[in-house]
Amino acid sequence: MANIETSLKETMTSIEGSMGAALVDYTSGMALGTIGGGKDLDLTVAAAGNTDVIRAEIRAMKELGVKEDIEDVLITLGGQYHLIRLLKNRSGKGLFLYLVLNKATANLAMARHQLRRIEADLEV
Repeated sequence: MANIETSLKETMTSIEGSMGAALVDYTSGMALGTIGGGKDLDLTVAAAGNTDVIRAEIRAMKELGVKEDIEDVLITLGGQYHLIRLLKNRSGKGLFLYLVLNKATANLAMARHQLRRIEADLEV
């Protein structure tokens, strides 16, 4: 099992095109850990904003009567992918991994696969 810091470092090193990553508590909107980002990518602001995205999606799924769990949410921009993966393990309830990828250099399918593997090893 990996801790938050180790998991975020692995996200940045093992997923090609990674620009920044965060572990976020969507009940509070707080980032529990961040790595990467920079002047043009404030991960704490992104964490709070994506909390609203997750809350809205959960609410919509409930209103629609959809019984399946959300695996991930993808936001596609001109030059970036923003990937939000809800944690499924017991210790990760109410948390999501947030990953920003450079669209020109990232392989989205591989990024999703790697993020799923990192999530499985994460112990909060």
